[in-house]
Formats: sequence, C-alpha cells, structure tokens
Amino acid sequence: MSAYTGSLALVPMPNGHWRLSCPLQWEIGRKGSKLWVLVPPGFETDLASIPFWARPLFNPADARFAKASVLHDYLISKGWAPPSASAAFAEALTADGVGKWRASIMGLAVLAYAHLTGPGAG
Repeated sequence: MSAYTGSLALVPMPNGHWRLSCPLQWEIGRKGSKLWVLVPPGFETDLASIPFWARPLFNPADARFAKASVLHDYLISKGWAPPSASAAFAEALTADGVGKWRASIMGLAVLAYAHLTGPGAG
C-alpha cells in the first residue's frame, strides 16, 4: 500500500479554504516504489466537498479524509485525469484508516462529481 510521510499541517484562510503549511508527501503505488507526489507548502484546498445528502455517512470534518482530500485537490490542480486522481484519493483514504468499502464509495463519488461538473472539477 502507498504511504504518507509526515503529518498534515493546515492553516485556515479567510475565504473558507485551507493552506498547507508543511509539505505533504505521498508515495504512489506501494511503499518503497520511490514514486512520490509532493504537495508543497502554500497549496490551498477546500478539503472534502461532500454533498449535504451524503454528510450523514461521510462527515467532511473527519480527520481521516483531510490528507486524501489535499492530495486529490493537488493532483487535479496538476492536470491529473479525474479517474487517476480519484483512485489515488481512495487509496490515500485507506492508508489513513478508512475502510476499503467506504474509500471505494468515496472515490467513485468524487469521480462521478467530476464527470457531472465537467473539466477541472473533482
């Protein structure tokens, strides 16, 4: 399984978003792959944008979703295709203790949202 290095450090912004204050590293594919994504300090995110109807099942304030949300937003901002970014999101959720079924549902929901809202969304 892929892995993070370090913890997540976010600073709230006046616009309701969050700014990363320390880098976030994610090793792609599996631990030891030596393929890294580095989310740099200063990257701004809205964290998990979960529709109101799904909030009883998926609380956007759940800390287990934060790293994966930052990673997903960064990958989308760098031009990753929504299916690839959504797969990384689901894998990152699992690495933070979210059950596989829930992580899979959340990954599919993010992908469906990107499909419904068009290019650049996700």
